[in-house]
Amino acid sequence: MDLSVITVTWNSKEKIGGQIESVQKGTVGFDWEEIIVDNASTDGTADFIKQKYPQIKLIANDQNLGFAGGNNQGFKQAQGDWILFLNPDMQVETGGLKKILDWLKNRPDVGLVGCKLVNEKGEFNKEAGPRRFPTVLNQLAIIFKLPKIFPGILNSYLMKGFDLSQEQEVDSVRGSFMLVRRELLNKLGWGFDPRYFIWFEDVDLCREIKRLGYKVFYTPIVSCVDFVGQSFKQRASFWKQKNFTLSMLTYFQKWEPWYKWMWVFIARTIILPMAWLREKIWKK
Repeated sequence: MDLSVITVTWNSKEKIGGQIESVQKGTVGFDWEEIIVDNASTDGTADFIKQKYPQIKLIANDQNLGFAGGNNQGFKQAQGDWILFLNPDMQVETGGLKKILDWLKNRPDVGLVGCKLVNEKGEFNKEAGPRRFPTVLNQLAIIFKLPKIFPGILNSYLMKGFDLSQEQEVDSVRGSFMLVRRELLNKLGWGFDPRYFIWFEDVDLCREIKRLGYKVFYTPIVSCVDFVGQSFKQRASFWKQKNFTLSMLTYFQKWEPWYKWMWVFIARTIILPMAWLREKIWKK
């Protein structure tokens, strides 16, 4: 089989049908499968998929195993020579998956590729563009919300001025669309490092791909509509803060020495009690 599309859902009933149908239109001309792992949705996502799209390989969990855990479940079941991690709130252009798969097959130096992510109007989605590898300093700026005071402080990290029309090697692409060589994931033993629950697993994978001697690329030959974080919008602010900063700490503990990651640890001890208290007061 050529391609396995792996999708993790959580309360994604509203968007998953459009994603599945776009994948069907994007995969004409080769053998493929889509594996959907539902992380204990409470909105009927799993039943909706089972009833309307019986051809989908569905794994319905009774607990939320996180983004990395769910994708790793799907990877274990995947039969394809190439693996696409695709979010449930994405819509692929017609014929697009064949086009980008052919592109990757002809680039033996590239281990992972991401495409042009756009909004519903077809405009480049700045929130979903490639980024440079995070540093402790720019992530501390995010934790303490410094961009609200210094708007340009993250320009380098966010690659402001990125030429979306130019195919190029990048540090990392967004986890909403990642096409990867199966052989590299086999070497790693997972799709995403299981130490992560949510966040930073995508940049971690890009770093692993480079460690293995392959390039990470962005190409605009294919575009996908990315509705960006539909599941996250259903989560409370403190939950997001806690898990985002925990994954950040995990990332730096893996890739950086202690005297760097310790600053993220300290920042969490400051910001999380404040975030918890703010949420409690807001609810009242």
